[in-house]
Amino acid sequence: MRMITFFVVGLAVHVVFFISIFDIYFTSPLVHGMTPRTPPLAPPASRLVLLVGDGLRADSLYTLLQNGSSRAPYLRKIIEERGTWGVSHTRVPTETRPGHVALIAGFYEDVSAVAKGWKENPVEFDSVFNESRYSWCWGSPDILPMFSKGASGDHMYTHAYPAGEEDFASTDASRLDTWVFTQVKSFFQSAKTNSSLRDSLLKDKNILFLHLLGIDTNGHAHRPMSKEYLDNIALVDSGVAEMESLIEEFFDNDGRTAYVFTSDHGMTNWGSHGAGHPSETLTPLVAWGAGVNSAHRVTEPQPYKDGYLQDWNLEHIRRVDVNQGDIAALMASLIGIPFPLNSVGVLPLLYLNNSDQFKAESMYTNAIQILEQFKVKMTQKKETTLSFLFTPYQQLTESKQAEFINRARILIQLEKYEDAISLCQSLISHALEGLVYYHTYDRFFLGCSVVLGFVGWTSYVVLVILKTHASLDRHPSLLKQIPDRTLARLCMCVTVLITVFLLIQRSPVTYYIYCLLPVPVWYSVLKECGTLTDLIRSAPSLPLWKCFCYFVLVAFGIELLVVSFFHRAMLTVGLATLSFWPFVSGLSGTAKFRSLSWFLGCLCLAAFPLMPVVGREPNIHLVTCAGLLTLFTSACYLWSSRHRTPLHLSDRQQFVMQMLHVAVCAYVPSLTHSSLQQKQGLPLLNQIISWTTLASSLLVPLLSSTRIFHRLLSIFLSLTATYLLLSTGSEALFPPVLSWLMFVWINIEQEALHAQGVSGRQELSTVDFSANIDITKIRQLKLDDIRRSYFFVFFIITAFFGTGNIASINSFDPASVYCFLTVFNPFIMGGLMMWKVIIPFIIVMCTFETIQVATQLSSRSLFLIVLVISDLMALHFFFLVQDYGSWLDIGTSISHYVIVMSMTIFLMLLSVVTHTFTSKRVILWRRPKMHFT
Repeated sequence: MRMITFFVVGLAVHVVFFISIFDIYFTSPLVHGMTPRTPPLAPPASRLVLLVGDGLRADSLYTLLQNGSSRAPYLRKIIEERGTWGVSHTRVPTETRPGHVALIAGFYEDVSAVAKGWKENPVEFDSVFNESRYSWCWGSPDILPMFSKGASGDHMYTHAYPAGEEDFASTDASRLDTWVFTQVKSFFQSAKTNSSLRDSLLKDKNILFLHLLGIDTNGHAHRPMSKEYLDNIALVDSGVAEMESLIEEFFDNDGRTAYVFTSDHGMTNWGSHGAGHPSETLTPLVAWGAGVNSAHRVTEPQPYKDGYLQDWNLEHIRRVDVNQGDIAALMASLIGIPFPLNSVGVLPLLYLNNSDQFKAESMYTNAIQILEQFKVKMTQKKETTLSFLFTPYQQLTESKQAEFINRARILIQLEKYEDAISLCQSLISHALEGLVYYHTYDRFFLGCSVVLGFVGWTSYVVLVILKTHASLDRHPSLLKQIPDRTLARLCMCVTVLITVFLLIQRSPVTYYIYCLLPVPVWYSVLKECGTLTDLIRSAPSLPLWKCFCYFVLVAFGIELLVVSFFHRAMLTVGLATLSFWPFVSGLSGTAKFRSLSWFLGCLCLAAFPLMPVVGREPNIHLVTCAGLLTLFTSACYLWSSRHRTPLHLSDRQQFVMQMLHVAVCAYVPSLTHSSLQQKQGLPLLNQIISWTTLASSLLVPLLSSTRIFHRLLSIFLSLTATYLLLSTGSEALFPPVLSWLMFVWINIEQEALHAQGVSGRQELSTVDFSANIDITKIRQLKLDDIRRSYFFVFFIITAFFGTGNIASINSFDPASVYCFLTVFNPFIMGGLMMWKVIIPFIIVMCTFETIQVATQLSSRSLFLIVLVISDLMALHFFFLVQDYGSWLDIGTSISHYVIVMSMTIFLMLLSVVTHTFTSKRVILWRRPKMHFT
């Protein structure tokens, strides 16, 4: 197979493996076709006011000040006198969109839906807004359109401020909440003179939604412990008091208004969210008004062992915790609207102040609504599965469903309400388990198909390496163990059988891809089985003990890399181990200075995985220090190499300009940080410099000489300038230290090649990326090349995780992009943060390209070994996903699998880009020819 064909096929296979994880684990849980269910009894409230303090942590609201007072005195008084309170437990990802979907629609949005859109519905779903008679909403333009688009009828009205107001550099983000409160006051003022609006407000089943984004914005900009964040909580508290007074006055204190105050997610101490830390998943919930229980004082210990009751001085008031999705069911019950059709929330009865009959009927309606989803899901799966292969969920067969429903109705009729409630809760529990059962029904089947294709592909790559890049004894008579025609017929039969099976089951198109992909892959493996025979016959002439030791070390190394995804400190262990490589291999005898440099470089780099994750401890002064370190190392190299590789005038001028540019970029973050602290906004000049630097970072190196170290230095300076602009602390030191180690690695690999007795070794300073490769000097693979490939994969993982865990959303600090923009834009901000992650990746890739050139090895050879190592890591994570039981652990392993697969695909694409980046040169001017007389 030609290289270009192999590249395209390999890329396609890995894209399929990448997409498969989403089809297996992240398909939408939503079903359609259910009938809305409404409790039969009159509701206690005519209207509901939902107030969401975006980004508000539970402890920030409930914890008292040192003097014993509360920063939210009005809500504290409600908790202690006339409301019910608790903690709402959110789910990962703790982001604004999934949090609001859980609150308002009652289900936990799948990851694939989040990826399809931020401001609008990517999939249709029901919500309490849709089921209400009228809904009026005020707040963020990022949230309100999600629920307004697709809402049936003309009954939802949204009022949002301009998106440009969501500025992290604003003088006071709490003005976003002030805007909401002002708009609500104007709304009710106009309702007094607008008879049509007044008539609509006086009807029942209405919802008023106030989305308060100021707390979240201040948390991102100033951290949750800042004065701005805490003062914003006090502002919201006074605003809630004012809103209640206004609403009660408008409705003549009719006692028919229910209030729910909560948050969509919390926030870490360093001002981010998205993961599963308690500071992100624990949010406050306070409900009061019509139909809600008043404060219930207790003397017995409450069933919560987390210690928060004592910390908050609330151990004497009953605490009622809920899952975030339960709040939608609570709101629906309070105003008597149908439960959202896709809701999986369970009605929290302890919040209701109503008769036992009302509670029983509401719980029964809740159970039937969830059972309806279960029935639709079961019917869908039954229709697409062969009858003799279909295995129903045993806890809720059709007969058991009927039995549950009949018993519940009889108990309600007999006024045995507590027994009826208990039975309905049991039915809900079984129905939710059944929903998961049918939602994951095909997971094992698809997982086996993907694993079969994965193992086949990895086996094929290993055979290709042995066949084309290893010195094996060839035996032509044994090359074809199975006739090609017989093998092709066998594979064709298997393909037909799988296709017919999937057609009968009416499977989705992606199922055909996952199930049929292993067939051509294993066909290719079986065609190359002669290579395996050659390996066995060549075994006596191979250094088996050395081979065994290499493979054991690589196996342990891969396991270390897998563990490092969960524990960054393992990278420190790995780097500390690698630091002794020159001394163990004997290179220290011939290259003492380089061995010592390698040892010190590994130890310096090993310090970064032990440091706090990016953003937790910002220190702009370290960014300036990183810029000075970059300038110092660059100047030292240029001074030391002035005689060995003299620079042309144009190259010297370019390096001087790049170094001046790095100096400017090292100062810009400090200037920006100072301006933002003084609440003067982002200076326009800083923004222009930042975007210009980003745009030119990939172009400027193409103007430099293609000599190895000249080109690498230009790439280093260009990328480091951008990295400095995206840094807030110690991570800015990472590229200079990594580049130093990469420089030493290139030199020490040259020494290793010399120690192996490879002839024709070039002086590194004379190697040119653009020079034509002498095919006669390309050598076969050696065992040491496995070590080189592993080093590359190890440094790639270190580049990813050295300064943080990119598998965790909360590792990203929005402050990293403040030199570029401060107005909230998730896609641009996310793109800039990912570019920051990729920069160290490119530095390692360019180093590996250099090593391939310097060690006289074809790029395909080492690349294939790297492919095998990364595929084995991805396969390891795929198996981990199958073993884990908790969703959080599964989600972590899936994210790691996605990272490895993304890394592999990115490696394949970047291998082409890196070659261009290092070997091509753009000449904007030609040097004048020199004439000698």
